[in-house]
Order: sequence, then C-alpha cells, then structure tokens
Amino acid sequence: MRDAVTPRSAFVVFGVLLLQLGFALSYMGAFHAPKPHRVPVVVAAPPSVRQAAVARLNALPGEPVHATAVTGEAQARQRLLERRTDAAFLLDPRAAADTLLVASAAGSSASDAATKVVRTVNTAQHRDVVVRDIRPPAAGDFRGLSSFYLVLSWTIGGYLASSALSMAAGSRRPTLRRVLVRLLVMLPYAFVSGIGGAVIVGPVLNCLPGAFWELAGIGTLVVYASAAAGVALQSLAGTVGLGLTILIFTVLGNPSSGGVYPASLLPPFWRAIGQALPPGAGTTAVRNTVYFDGHRIAAAIWVLVAWAVGGSLVAVASSAVRGLRARRALVARATV
Repeated sequence: MRDAVTPRSAFVVFGVLLLQLGFALSYMGAFHAPKPHRVPVVVAAPPSVRQAAVARLNALPGEPVHATAVTGEAQARQRLLERRTDAAFLLDPRAAADTLLVASAAGSSASDAATKVVRTVNTAQHRDVVVRDIRPPAAGDFRGLSSFYLVLSWTIGGYLASSALSMAAGSRRPTLRRVLVRLLVMLPYAFVSGIGGAVIVGPVLNCLPGAFWELAGIGTLVVYASAAAGVALQSLAGTVGLGLTILIFTVLGNPSSGGVYPASLLPPFWRAIGQALPPGAGTTAVRNTVYFDGHRIAAAIWVLVAWAVGGSLVAVASSAVRGLRARRALVARATV
C-alpha cells in the first residue's frame, strides 16, 4: 500500500476529491433552480399609464424584474441593443395586445424569464403580449451559447498550457528566470489560440460570424489571463496551484459566467462573482462584440487585463522573493 500510494499522492487524490465535490456543488448550486431576480426591463407607454405599469412590474413578489420607464419605443430599442436592459415592454392601451422586445443573442434565458413575467402580468390584466426578438443569435449559435463555450475553451487551454510547462520541468516551484520565460512563451500561445478560436466560430462553423480580429484579440487576452494566473498560483503554491486554478476558473468561474444563465437568474453568490472572473468577463466581451457592436465591454476588458497583469506580477514577485530567500539561506549556511 505504501509503495503504491505515497502520502503525497494521497494528499493529491484528496485534493482531487474536493475539486470533484466542489464542481458538483458549484454547477448544481448555480443551475438547479434558476429564478429571475431584478431582470432589467424598460417600459415605454403613454404618460398616463407609464408609472402605473412600472410600479405594477416592480411590485411583483420576489422582485423578478426591475422595471424603469423610457419615453418611447426608439429609446427602448436603443437601451436593449446597447445592453442596458434585457427586455423592452411597449404598452399601448389602445391596441389589443402589447409588445415585448427581446434580444436573445445575449442569452435566451433572460429573454425567456422576462417574457414569462410580462405574460403573467398581462394575463392578469386580460391583455395579450406579442414577443419580438430584434437581435436573435446567428443560425449556428444555438441559444446563444457559442460565446460561453468559446471562452471556456480559451480559459481551460490557457491554464492547462501553463501547467504543462510546469509539469514538464518537474513539480518544484520555478525560478525567476523560468517564470519569465514561461510568461513570454504564453504570449504567442495566447495569440495563436485567439486566432484559432476565431477561425472555428467564424469561417469553420459560422457560429459567431463577423468581428474576426476583435474575437482574436479577446481570445488572446482571455488565454493569457488564464495562463498568467496559472503560472502565478503554481509559483505560489506548487502542485496545489493547479487545483486552485481549476477551482477559480472552472469550478467557480464557468457556472457564474452568465453563459448558460445570466446573473439575474443565478443565486446571490454566483451572481456576485461572475463578472469579476475571466470566464464571465470573456463571455460578456465576446457576446457584446459580436452581436451588440461592442457596447458595455469596457468593464469586462479591464477585468481580463487585471487578471493578465496581476497574474504576471504575482508570478514574478513570488519567484523573485523565493530566490532571494534561497540566496540568503546559502549565505547564512556558508558563514556558519
């Protein structure tokens, strides 16, 4: 038994077990009971009924939507296409039915949730609702999930590549020189990965047509951010760093990213962390670039930059400090 399973390997297997259970808890905790909470909806209606309609939506039990008033259909459309709302409710008391504008390219779950809520309210008012999707996903982008899967491949590829470099050199924590070389190697790897992903979802599969170079740039940033974080965590914690990277990017980052369910349908914990992690920031950046002319991607890009720069700095600093301590220890031993 001792020959086959060393204490170190037993510790690693125990870590894998924790990741496995964490994976199940995180994904099922996020997805097992999606419930709308303050889904953004704008209301365009005549002044005489506008505020009453907004108040009626905001008074629903559990706050499934957060309604705000706009002056007319043009402003409602603009906010929807600029990703400042998930749905636009056009109420016309003179017509037999009202209209709900959605943009399912941003993810069909939020559109479906807003539709269900508005239909429930209108049914109570004995009115019909006509749903119009003014920005559907591309023909090859089923339910708008291609952005999520593309970013998933980029993040996993980034930290696995950095881990492969570490494992190929042995399990010891890297020196400053090795960290610098690995970070430099990750730059062309990230660029090739970004282009490869853009080729697959564009010319090859036609999932996310257009914005080729923009996607390649976002992919480069996502992959490098993931790789730099992996190098940093392995520099800090050795083999355990790979487990921490998987925990951050896969166990926590993927279910909270908004790729399957948007933040407004997730439980509070996942809602809070989603856009602060690279999978969520990357998914938002890709979707809004392809379908919404790049609206509201600045925060997502800055999150990715922060992970890329922060990961690089932490990796370099930790290896430099460790090298300095090692040299001081050698000097101390030599003077004894």
